[in-house]
Amino acid sequence: MESLIQTPRRPGSAFAITLFALIAIVGLYYVKWSPYYHRAFVAADTHSIGHSILAGTEPMPPQASWPAALGYATAYAKAIWQALVLGLLLGSAVQALLPAHWVARLLGSAGMRSVAAGGLLALPGMMCTCCAAPVVVGLRARQASPGAAVAFWLGNSVLNPATLVFMGFVLGWHWTALRLTLGALLVFGGGWLVNRQATPAERSAAREQLEALAAEASLQGSRFAQWLKLLARMTLRLVPEYAVLVLLLGAARAWLFPHVGPEVDNAIWWILAFAIAGTLFVIPTAAEVPIVQAMLSFGVAAGPAAALLMTLPPISVPSLAMTARALGVRVQATLVLMVVAAGVVAGLAAVALHF
Repeated sequence: MESLIQTPRRPGSAFAITLFALIAIVGLYYVKWSPYYHRAFVAADTHSIGHSILAGTEPMPPQASWPAALGYATAYAKAIWQALVLGLLLGSAVQALLPAHWVARLLGSAGMRSVAAGGLLALPGMMCTCCAAPVVVGLRARQASPGAAVAFWLGNSVLNPATLVFMGFVLGWHWTALRLTLGALLVFGGGWLVNRQATPAERSAAREQLEALAAEASLQGSRFAQWLKLLARMTLRLVPEYAVLVLLLGAARAWLFPHVGPEVDNAIWWILAFAIAGTLFVIPTAAEVPIVQAMLSFGVAAGPAAALLMTLPPISVPSLAMTARALGVRVQATLVLMVVAAGVVAGLAAVALHF
């Protein structure tokens, strides 16, 4: 998007922008920055950040059942509900409180600049894939390029600075180096690849949509009222399908991870199977660290464990459902293939480097 329309500054713009900044800074401090700062000291002292959410202290996930589904959904909800609320607030605020051209100016170009900006903006967010999904929806509604939105989405979980620190203290810094290296390739390389797939017609449509948004913004009334309407609409559309899918995945844990023990060796098919399972499953922020720690303690080989470490955070079935309209089938298919491939590469690298 080479030229971006400028919108006139309305009297309420300064207040709306200030409100957005307060929501972002105060919300992230309360939900992410402060808790993770203190948890880093726990990880350094105890070399643990808790039990695996997959199975607790047991070697295997529970058999598929409604109690298993409800148990996982409850544990998951307790871990993420505050971040999900913040994600919904920010996702709607991006659309209602910021000037229409701001997001497109920073993230709307089809080149690498917007991808880099999206990935770097993700670093302070530190959200899980589902909590970042509403923000991705908001960014795309304000004409962020698909690649920039993807880089922001993946960067929140894959390059989460707190998770990388936890990983170093709990699993070892060689695991952090592996995740950081492949994560950077996935976030920035994946965003670049997604942008390369955009057709000229899609870019032209994005420019026209931005002009329509700018014209609409000059006629709209209270931004605060608009924000509340968008927040309600986004909540009603995204949360129900999200809750149902989390329940189903909670019930299906035993099918996705049927073996957790020494029989899971470094064979390529185990690495691929764990990469696919990790891509589909949903976890809270940083939950991959205790999951991998538990699996290694039960005898799972380093290759499949590394595949999980790479694929559990970036996407999941619920987060793909939440972003389906915003990103489209082609982009999502590309994402799934990229994440699975990153998991396989991580597994093979862990084997080759004798993790």
